[in-house]
Amino acid sequence: MITRDIGIDLGTANVLIYQRGKGIVLDEPSVVALSESGEVLAVGREAYRMVGRTPGNIVAVRPLRDGVIADFEVTEKMLATFLERVGLRGFFRRPRVLVCAPTNITPVEQKAIRETIERTGAREVWIEQEPKVAAIGAGLDIFQPSGNMVIDIGGGTTDVAVFSMGDIVAAASINVAGDKFDAAIMQYLRNKHRLLVGERTAETIKIEIGEVYPGVRNASLEVRGRHMVTGLPQTVMITSEEVRTALREATEEIVATARSVLERTPPELAADIIDRGILLTGGGALIAGMDRLLAEELKVPVFIADDPMTAVARGTGVLLEQMDKLMRPRGGR
Repeated sequence: MITRDIGIDLGTANVLIYQRGKGIVLDEPSVVALSESGEVLAVGREAYRMVGRTPGNIVAVRPLRDGVIADFEVTEKMLATFLERVGLRGFFRRPRVLVCAPTNITPVEQKAIRETIERTGAREVWIEQEPKVAAIGAGLDIFQPSGNMVIDIGGGTTDVAVFSMGDIVAAASINVAGDKFDAAIMQYLRNKHRLLVGERTAETIKIEIGEVYPGVRNASLEVRGRHMVTGLPQTVMITSEEVRTALREATEEIVATARSVLERTPPELAADIIDRGILLTGGGALIAGMDRLLAEELKVPVFIADDPMTAVARGTGVLLEQMDKLMRPRGGR
């Protein structure tokens, strides 16, 4: 039976909506195009195409930063538009909503997320921790008395967590993920090639030739931008090795965070993790060599989840199917 219970992966880069009984019904970039007066001109893919390409009277914004809401009013408008697109908004369509958040989210940020979702017409709102939902979506049985570890590299945050019996035993969240990767590539091009490029170009470089482990890609790409000195358009050739250099500092932070979580894990659960390996989810899992880098640095096998970008959304689906059994009362975690 199709119900109006929905799960929302409220990501810095993308919003995914899962409807109970139907599956993933929406996957759109978390971008909104606004006029000078604040009127919403476009949302999602249409707005993403405008990033870096709009005239002065139009601005394309990302209302979510570092895994939390940076602009509540714009986030509300974006979610309302997405819910309308999938037919889940209206007086007689008040869904129960499960929304995912980073592990380090504060009570104030939780309250802000809940109130923003409620204003879009939700009847009830639950908040669950993102790596837990990602683990469930990737098929891990985290409700057994054994250790499972997940590294979820999203757009705004990287969440690392160890689970046993359905709860988090040790966890950490840092604001180093896809957006910081893009910023690092932009900074490298400025420093090394004196070339200015936008966020979309940096993301394209990361996706098409990016690597974080030596020799896994060995590709190159022509990159167009504006020269910092002459101010004129210029084209340079960028290699995978250069991208690896650009991303080194960011990936070292992720490795250090994962290592700190492992160091805080009880010995028995750590032994389980050595046997089972670490599961890698989120869009960052798709950067070439990320699994090999983490495995080499942490001395533990690392596996990439099937379709890692939708693991959180699929996890909300599993939880929604068991809503009454697994959900805490409203206001709880």
